Amino acid sequence: MRALRLSYGALVIAALLYGITFVVVKDAVAVFPPFAFVAWRFLLAGSVLLLASFPRSFGVWRDGTVAGLILFAGYAFQTGGLMYADASHSALITALYVVFTPPIVAVSKKRFPTIWTIFGTFTAFLGIALLTSDSLSFSWDSGTLLTLGCAVAFAAHIAFLSHTTHRHRVIQFTAVQLFTVALGGVIGAVVFEGLPLPDPGIIPAILITGLGVSCLAFLLQVWAQKRIGANRTAVILTLEPLFGILSASLILGERFSPRGWCGAAVILVAIWIVLSKDFDSPSKEAEAIAPVG
Repeated sequence: MRALRLSYGALVIAALLYGITFVVVKDAVAVFPPFAFVAWRFLLAGSVLLLASFPRSFGVWRDGTVAGLILFAGYAFQTGGLMYADASHSALITALYVVFTPPIVAVSKKRFPTIWTIFGTFTAFLGIALLTSDSLSFSWDSGTLLTLGCAVAFAAHIAFLSHTTHRHRVIQFTAVQLFTVALGGVIGAVVFEGLPLPDPGIIPAILITGLGVSCLAFLLQVWAQKRIGANRTAVILTLEPLFGILSASLILGERFSPRGWCGAAVILVAIWIVLSKDFDSPSKEAEAIAPVG
């Protein structure tokens, strides 16, 4: 029982760190270019994990690089989206990777999505429309569209992990992915931003997101999952968007309108529908060890 309580506590801390990330990144990209922030954040995180457990297998580098490229797309969309979207909106929309994973997994397995997948996806889009617009319209701003791209990329990342994670040691596999994200950020920053060096004001955000989230929260997540299983891990991690909303409210002063609260509730219902009705075992296993914060 004590081990269970410790595991649940570790996951709550991980979800809290993931949720706070949206506020930290929102503040950071207001004064620092997004590709450069991704580059420096993940250079730190990837280097730490590579030093902790350096992979020597070609298979780890091959699969980790592919997964890392997909993950880079997710973080690039998420960081770019936070330049335009509220942190609380970003937290909720990013969490829809849970909803988008089943249809992507279904397509990868050449099967038709179930009725729960279709219903959950429709519910999610209804929630986004309520959250981000004054009418039930799908004409969204840049922040919403970029963050939707992030959620889809994270879902594709999970689908890829469901086929590859079992082949590799988790920390080594993750180290390659995070280092690949860093290289993607470096290339993007060189091409579009000139790869600026982080100034003293941005270093705390890089440390918090690089060490506190990408390393510490992920390790807490993996440690807890081994003790309570992927299903309960995935459910507890749905606290992430709630912590994102709370931290955005307390730190940034963001507020939802009554319509926005309805949209937030509908999005959480969509996530619950998918987690409780239609998340197959391979997808859920991958989701529970996916670094999404």
